[in-house]
Amino acid sequence: MSHYVAFLRGINVGGNKPIRMEELKKAFAALGFADVTTVLASGNVLFACEKAREQGLAKRIEEKLKQAFKTEIGVAVRSVVGLKRLAASEPFRGVKVTPQTRLYVTFLSEKPAGKIKAPYTSPDKTFRILRVSATEVCTVLTLSGKAGTVDLMAVLDKEFGRKITTRNWNTIARILKAAG
Repeated sequence: MSHYVAFLRGINVGGNKPIRMEELKKAFAALGFADVTTVLASGNVLFACEKAREQGLAKRIEEKLKQAFKTEIGVAVRSVVGLKRLAASEPFRGVKVTPQTRLYVTFLSEKPAGKIKAPYTSPDKTFRILRVSATEVCTVLTLSGKAGTVDLMAVLDKEFGRKITTRNWNTIARILKAAG
């Protein structure tokens, strides 16, 4: 069995697409997945299954969620091994973290077509893109009166498309801890 994490886009955020975690776990179990665990209520699901392509798993999960919850929910799937590799690469090494600093990983469902090349700093210096790969974008946001998380998400959506989902680096750490 291989272990994966499904990152669901836009559920239980700001009152949008409310889904109870018990119902979400049942939907994943109905797909035949084992060891189904949710981490936080923002759409992070750990599960195990026979080794499969991440995109194929994402498509199966999206179809099941549409059937179960009657709404479109974008899904990005990553192997736990891949997430551990990402963490080991220390994508935020050297970043000075203050109470206004937010570290994010955006998971891409398709190769980026955007024009922004990393490293990139926004003209107003509120956010930086440290790394862009075929599967993730690592960004740093400095909260200010000029920009917040919603502003960064709008830029990422415009640049990398709507088939993305973003998680705070602290959330990734919690997921990896839960994965063991």
